[in-house]
Amino acid sequence: MILKAYQNSINIKLKSTAILLFIIVLIQACSSTKYIADYQSIVKQVTIDSVDAKFEEQAYNYVQKDIRPASKLSIQVPLYNLFNTKDGRYKTSDIKPFGTPPAILDSTLVEISRTQIQKFLKSKGYRQAEVKAAIQVADKKAEIVFTAKPGPAYFIDKLSDSIPNPNIKNLYKSNRAAITHLHTGMQYDEDSLTYEREQIYRIMKENGYFYFLRPYVNFDVYGAEPTSKTNKIDLNLNVTNPNDGEHKQFDIGYTHMIIAPNPDGFPDSVRYKLNKDTVNGIIFTDFSKRYRRNPIVRYDFLKQGDLYDIRNENLTYDRLYELNIFKNVKIDYYRRDSTSNKINTVIQLIPQKVMSNRVEGEVPFNGGTVGFTIGNTYTNNNIFRGAERFELQVKGGLQSRIGNGAKPFSDIYQRDFSISSSITVPRLMIPFYNPVLGGNGMPHTTFASSYIYALQKDVSVRRIFINSITYDWFETKSKLHSFTPLNFEYRFGYLDPNVDEQTVLNNLYYSTLLGRKDLTLGMKYTYTLNANKLNEYRSFVYLRAGMDIAGNMLQGVSSLIGKKGDPANNNPARIFGLPFNQYMRPEVDLRWYKHLGGERQFIARLNAGVAYAYGNSVLTGIPFEKQFFAGGSSGIRAWQARTIGPGNYDRGLLRSDTLRRAFFGLDQLGTMRIETNFEYRFTVAKKFLGATLKGAAFVDIGNVWNLRRGESILVSNPALDEQTIFRLSKLAQQLAVGTGVGLRYDVQYFVFRFDVGLKLKDPQFAGSDQWVISKFLSGASDFKNSYNATHGPDTYRFIQYNFGIGMPF
Repeated sequence: MILKAYQNSINIKLKSTAILLFIIVLIQACSSTKYIADYQSIVKQVTIDSVDAKFEEQAYNYVQKDIRPASKLSIQVPLYNLFNTKDGRYKTSDIKPFGTPPAILDSTLVEISRTQIQKFLKSKGYRQAEVKAAIQVADKKAEIVFTAKPGPAYFIDKLSDSIPNPNIKNLYKSNRAAITHLHTGMQYDEDSLTYEREQIYRIMKENGYFYFLRPYVNFDVYGAEPTSKTNKIDLNLNVTNPNDGEHKQFDIGYTHMIIAPNPDGFPDSVRYKLNKDTVNGIIFTDFSKRYRRNPIVRYDFLKQGDLYDIRNENLTYDRLYELNIFKNVKIDYYRRDSTSNKINTVIQLIPQKVMSNRVEGEVPFNGGTVGFTIGNTYTNNNIFRGAERFELQVKGGLQSRIGNGAKPFSDIYQRDFSISSSITVPRLMIPFYNPVLGGNGMPHTTFASSYIYALQKDVSVRRIFINSITYDWFETKSKLHSFTPLNFEYRFGYLDPNVDEQTVLNNLYYSTLLGRKDLTLGMKYTYTLNANKLNEYRSFVYLRAGMDIAGNMLQGVSSLIGKKGDPANNNPARIFGLPFNQYMRPEVDLRWYKHLGGERQFIARLNAGVAYAYGNSVLTGIPFEKQFFAGGSSGIRAWQARTIGPGNYDRGLLRSDTLRRAFFGLDQLGTMRIETNFEYRFTVAKKFLGATLKGAAFVDIGNVWNLRRGESILVSNPALDEQTIFRLSKLAQQLAVGTGVGLRYDVQYFVFRFDVGLKLKDPQFAGSDQWVISKFLSGASDFKNSYNATHGPDTYRFIQYNFGIGMPF
């Protein structure tokens, strides 16, 4: 009772603190002007008049940031006021990195903005543009109005070029249609000229012109003077020659690839010990003595005799870095003499630390349980001297009931242990076939093996062995394929001999899942689109779609050897004396990332999957580990993982206290899942304890269901079993809805995440009682006490805290 009172006290304090903070922020939002001097004003609005609508947003970007007002819905300024005011004034020292200071009027910045907007309009073809600025101040609040007189737009009338080198002229002409933004009749735009210059530079560097520079490309502009009587412009493109003659194309000579002795780099003494043997145009010198030649030189795309192409240089950089064994890659070139058209390549590689060890842990808890998980991961990035990555992970944890005066970990009801290892080779190892890939990303072959042990006190023990081979390769930089042609799983479990017989009968489906012994032999395929854009602020669609199929091959083998079995009558076919699983499990994760400017982003996500058993598993169903769950730090964050559904399932329907206690903590699973998430992300503070502090607000919706009768933990009660089945007509009443806010501490390489989720709608209840937010706002204590009395040892929590590493999606 002391512990429960303590928890209630914590919840009350948290609610009070949140409400108090909200009130303070509201007050601060209305009072920025009182912290500034009498001669100062805060900019509340900036308006740009008489600018073409298609250029308004770009023109606004030329307004100096320090005089741009924050959005009316933003809490950045109130946060800044909360932490950076003292004695009725803004602090001038010891500034805390929270929020953003208000936009204080500065006439110098207004003039700079006016000039920049005017230059921008002229660059867009309004050669006679003039911009004036007006400032209106009232009650220490300022409004800035930039009024433009753009004048007539200038258009391109004629295009010509002066390219004395015939080879370059032909190269430009053959590529012009695909690269140019310039055409007669278009409005003059300096950005189009810059783009043309950049494209010509790129084409030259891709076609052997190693020493070509951007300044060799320039334009003559005729008729663009503001005093011109016509609004037509003639453009002439120039690609000039260097002072010492014409531009030349260069071939790649030999490549000298040198690996430093250690991560400290190259000492001067090594230059006299270089290898002299050339194999396939490459001289390989490894002063560290750690690496085999072929796995490294395989990703040198600067081949002897090929025309120099900057794309191959960038490709070599990317792949050598992706081997994950070098901390620095440097590519230089040199000519033996000034008359040669060959450039030799020198690739200097500095190795990084080969071995690493990482310890991770978490403490999952709710009102009725506490536990911990701890894991250790050892990594060797060069175990066979060919950039093969070996990883060994050991992980264990337990969960304990608390409450009713019990001490933490005095009543442990769940124990988990796993050990896994994998070897990842940076190429596709396919028998009788050796594909050369890597143009868009590093291909990998991964051999993995793992053992999992799970104990549910007084209920069951499960053991699982898993072995697999997986191939990963890139079709393009944005399209990743992952294919597992061999996925072998051997699972065996048994029920605790002391488990109550009535408990087994009332939870027959769960008991069957936990106690089964079987084999799985199948394959998996996953397609991923735009994963390379996840850390960028841009608008795009992300897709991850996969299929897991098992049992078809074993079904064929059992038919050939005459052991078909009779699955419909609970007599499945067997291999090596064990039944095998047969199912298909498609899953899709679809997201829309919308960039809202700056570091603001909106994400909408749909995650759905189905697990369908057939053939040899038509009665035994989907394996326990292959079923879906809802909730958790990357799902519906107002619930702990595996505590939602299926459907309208309510643990209170298990009327026996003994029964509920025996199955306390068992996962609530289903053979179908639908989840949607909506999240708004923004930056709170750029510099916060050496990192960036970001915030998020979210709404999560979803649940899990069963596809067929008999797949529920309530199989012994057909009426209750029906509540777990997916029915489109009942979808709305079976959805869980949660909301919340979160903080992300971004240290560049890691993101530490803390989310607070609040339940809005809980499908385990009926009718209007599902909207538990009303109970949270009024009568929360009585509601929780009533729930605990009928669902114990389960306890109800309106708020769920989630800690994690990395973004939720």
